Amino acid sequence: MNDQDPTIDTLLHESRSFPPPPEFAAAAHANDPAIYDQADADWEGWWERWASRLQWDQPWQQVLDWQAPYAKWFVGGKLNASVQCLDRHVDAGHGNRVAYYWEGESGDKRTLTYADMLAEVCHTANALKELGVQRGDRVTLYMPMVPELAISVLACTRIGAIFSVVFAGFSATSLQDRIQDQEAKLVICADACSRRGKCLDLKAVVDEAVANCPTIEKVLVWHRGAGVASASPVSDREVAWEDLVPRQKDQCPPASMDAEDPLFILYTSGTTGKPKGIVHTTGGYLTGALATSKLVFDLKPAQDVYWCTADIGWITGHSYIVFGPMANGVTQVMYEGAPDYPAPDRFWSLVDDYKVSVFYTAPTAIRAFMKWGDEHPEAHDLSSLRLLGTVGEPINPEAWMWYRNKIGHDLCPIVDTWWQTETGGIMISPLPGITATVPGSAMHTFPGVEARLLDQEGKEVEGAGGGYLVLTRPWPSMLRGLWRDPERYEETYWSRFPGKYFAGDGAKRDEHGNLWVLGRVDDVMNVSGHRLSTMEIESALVAHEAVAEAAVIGVAHDLKGQAPVGFVILRGGFEATPELAQTLRQHVATEIGGLARPEAVHFTPELPKTRSGKIMRRLLRDVAEGKALGDLTTLADPGVLTGLKQEYESA
Repeated sequence: MNDQDPTIDTLLHESRSFPPPPEFAAAAHANDPAIYDQADADWEGWWERWASRLQWDQPWQQVLDWQAPYAKWFVGGKLNASVQCLDRHVDAGHGNRVAYYWEGESGDKRTLTYADMLAEVCHTANALKELGVQRGDRVTLYMPMVPELAISVLACTRIGAIFSVVFAGFSATSLQDRIQDQEAKLVICADACSRRGKCLDLKAVVDEAVANCPTIEKVLVWHRGAGVASASPVSDREVAWEDLVPRQKDQCPPASMDAEDPLFILYTSGTTGKPKGIVHTTGGYLTGALATSKLVFDLKPAQDVYWCTADIGWITGHSYIVFGPMANGVTQVMYEGAPDYPAPDRFWSLVDDYKVSVFYTAPTAIRAFMKWGDEHPEAHDLSSLRLLGTVGEPINPEAWMWYRNKIGHDLCPIVDTWWQTETGGIMISPLPGITATVPGSAMHTFPGVEARLLDQEGKEVEGAGGGYLVLTRPWPSMLRGLWRDPERYEETYWSRFPGKYFAGDGAKRDEHGNLWVLGRVDDVMNVSGHRLSTMEIESALVAHEAVAEAAVIGVAHDLKGQAPVGFVILRGGFEATPELAQTLRQHVATEIGGLARPEAVHFTPELPKTRSGKIMRRLLRDVAEGKALGDLTTLADPGVLTGLKQEYESA
């Protein structure tokens, strides 16, 4: 621990909890613990009440039809997703409320109100119809974080087309695979994006991908780049956004969609072989996004400026940049660019400039902020913040406390959220007006959600203990299947524990009933017959004052079966030496026990991460075992692996 900050050390070792500030709790949407019992007593009724807050064209006849593993929610009901995000706020007199403050890396800015967004969505929806897109057609989106991406998403929903966002960083092969799998009719793309001051050619990727996609009839290109080699049309399939969209009408009647009509297909990151397309439908997904956004982030449209730093290319961006916040009518910040460009204080500068009050980011980003230094947030006024959130992977207690101290100034509740692409929305999280939070724990299931821990035989783990994390009742925003692959859906999520949803995460429950998500089961190793979580060992390493970030894997061991190996990024001022490696190994043994002592600790300037910030431990295992590295599609910087291999092989 840092000797200059003994408070963190004391708090972590005491496992102290942090109740919400009284003034926060008094004004929170959820501040009565009875909400949990009420939701459990009638969980179908709980979700039905949330669904009734949406604007329906036709009421449902049945709340839930559950034929495991297939659910239908709000059967017979009809609605339109874009209406929930736009029309109903404009019709209520809030058209002048800002929907998005957008800023690019170079400082260019735009402000769009809810009325602006509605007009732009109608323009784009009419343009899609002119291009021949009809209800049920698939449209693939390949765009950076610009308002036109959110506009295109909502335009698809306006006319009943099924959209599929592919992160604008995936390779042409990955884009092609996804287009072919969904048999898309249209691609909407940008010609370029900005990243760390460079103009990256996106259209060249699209050109290469669609060359082998015969179902694509048109490519709609939004031009924003300068000097991009592939900006010129390569076929008569291309249509320029600026030639088509602005001349369309301001009104576009919304399609009335069945609650169970598919809304979007989103392919899971890191896919190898055949892409795995997660299908989410309209009524249930919107219900889950509305409820979780409002209660977990305590959103107050008239006062909050909310910023989720994810990309719309991931599920976090779908649920908590587009549909959830917009269904709640809140003002958001959208930023295109890197968090450290042109300087490591860029995020805090934006928080200061736009007076962000609710901030939602990834633990990986938080650990990077720690590494870059406290002086960067300290240079800005962050007093507008009232709530902080984390998403993407479990957060280690050290990073949690830094986030609370340095960003929230010990005044902001932290919501540490667990959920997945497949769940569609947050499943486990504190409610900030109720929960006394513990650093590193996601705490409790969201009201109406039921989770259990199971052992290897499928028996429930009662009380304190660890096991496989499963969801035991259906929820509205759950995936409805994999695109045209029901067998794979059943095998992947429902075969391990029949009748229960299991997507591969492990968790533990402490003596107070708090849940600690440990990460993927394949990130749990078996050392001499004892199951150890990589997350626990990583937390122990990061708790040392020398360590900024760590990743742990299990490698084959002749005697132990598996042994932990650590990869560590050091904080400034510390030198990578064999002596420090030994110190860190012993530190883990002291914190957890001798079994957890890493077989080795390797120092590295960077770790292999996806563009969404998740550490790719699979690649670390491949490096350690000398295997071919396989699919690198989602890797943010493939060059990181070269240094890792050299360091590992020379150790």
